[in-house]
Amino acid sequence: MNHWIVAPIVLPAILAPFIIMVLRYHLDLQRIFSVAGVVGLLGIALTVTAQAMGGDIQVYELGNWPAPFGIVLVLDRLSAMMVLLTALLALPIVLYAIASGWDDRGKHFHALFHFQLMGVCGAFLTGDAFNLFVFFEVLLIASYGLMTHGGGAVRLKAGVQYVTYNLLGSTLFLFALGTIYSVTGTLNMADLAVRVADIPPEDTALLRVGAVLLLLVFCIKAAVLPLHFWLPASYANAPLPVAALFAIMTKVGAYSILRVYTLAFGPDVAVTEGLIGDWLQPAALLTLAIGAIGILGTQHIARMVAFCAIASMGTLLIAISLFTPGATAAALYYIYHSTLATALLFLVADLVMQRQSGAIAPKPPMPQSGLISALFFVGAIALAGMPPLSGFIGKLLVLDAARDAPDANAIWAVILIGSFVTIVGLARAGTMIFWKSHDAQVPPPEDEAEPAPAPAPEPQPGLAFTSIFGAVLGLVLLTIFAGPALGYARKTAEQLFSPDAYITAVLGRDE
Repeated sequence: MNHWIVAPIVLPAILAPFIIMVLRYHLDLQRIFSVAGVVGLLGIALTVTAQAMGGDIQVYELGNWPAPFGIVLVLDRLSAMMVLLTALLALPIVLYAIASGWDDRGKHFHALFHFQLMGVCGAFLTGDAFNLFVFFEVLLIASYGLMTHGGGAVRLKAGVQYVTYNLLGSTLFLFALGTIYSVTGTLNMADLAVRVADIPPEDTALLRVGAVLLLLVFCIKAAVLPLHFWLPASYANAPLPVAALFAIMTKVGAYSILRVYTLAFGPDVAVTEGLIGDWLQPAALLTLAIGAIGILGTQHIARMVAFCAIASMGTLLIAISLFTPGATAAALYYIYHSTLATALLFLVADLVMQRQSGAIAPKPPMPQSGLISALFFVGAIALAGMPPLSGFIGKLLVLDAARDAPDANAIWAVILIGSFVTIVGLARAGTMIFWKSHDAQVPPPEDEAEPAPAPAPEPQPGLAFTSIFGAVLGLVLLTIFAGPALGYARKTAEQLFSPDAYITAVLGRDE
């Protein structure tokens, strides 16, 4: 067996408890080991991606127990590209957290950070629906600790709301798995695909209930309207480097929809016929619309970026809901762009909030205003989908994939109008924070004898800006190498919509 497949899970799973038990009182050593762990994860991710590029599907059987009886991890093009995206996102974020001092504002930041990476990578690699639930719970526990990092009543309240809502989703997940298992007798996704195809259509009523419940769970994770209420307050009140890491968490929901509804409940299966298009597409259109309106109407920069994340998920899920290889390829390209762009804007928002209030209103000029405003401009045009960055290419691919869809006019209208509203909202925020700040005359409050002290700048501003420029570099490279990236995405989509190779690789026989 290829042990590289399990390495993205084992490395953070070993490193996180080591940091807690051995390095808990040595922050400098925690930082060294944490950065080394992320660099190691990136190297592993590049290795498994190179192995998956040939199209071979590799299976890792834990304890040498074959599927469907044992736990298996599966490496294909989709899981490899998502593990690579996780590693590429983690490196600038951990460097920024160190440079800004966020990792020193609470306990166990680096250990929780690596537990989070373990959960994300495990969710992308698992070939079993129940273990997908297990890794979702690892995500939930680690993300709750990271979200409340640094303390504060507002952050704690948002964290409790976040956990409560996601625990309800986890309960629904268990109900869905129990329903599916009662009908099929398995939760291995490859074996599930075989058994679902053999069930007569007249006996699939209960199975369809399980498939609908599962889709609702994944929509909660992906923040699809009307199940998105947990995201704005949670992301806006979390430490913003943590919110930047959370940009990958909504993509776990999108990945799960792609994986499960092309494999176990594929487009040729009668039990889920029309489920994705009829249910998901209207919800995705509304998600994009509400996200764009939120960007325009919010009065705080962190909350504005949270609504940017919602709007980008709307665009992504519109492409997924079309459920064609071409649209899926566009969605896979857009996943990379939207994750990096959202993380970039969260880090820029943290730079602003380190220097002044996050309110979108005229303020006195902040230190390094020119450089921060340039970074904000790059993040804004990326998320809005303006040329020349990869957001423009991604949205163009989605629009092109939707040309022959039954609701093509509605899709084009929502995406184009949503992009325009997003541009206006981000331009308004940039103007108020950076441009009008130079003309602002903000008198000190009358009830204060002297002005309040400004927030302390980052301990290592050079490293903070370098890490953010790393995210910018990722967007630039994604734009320059859009051809090879889209080619990989198209091959991945073809592999997803031809699940026979996956089933044969996992079960070890031609089903």
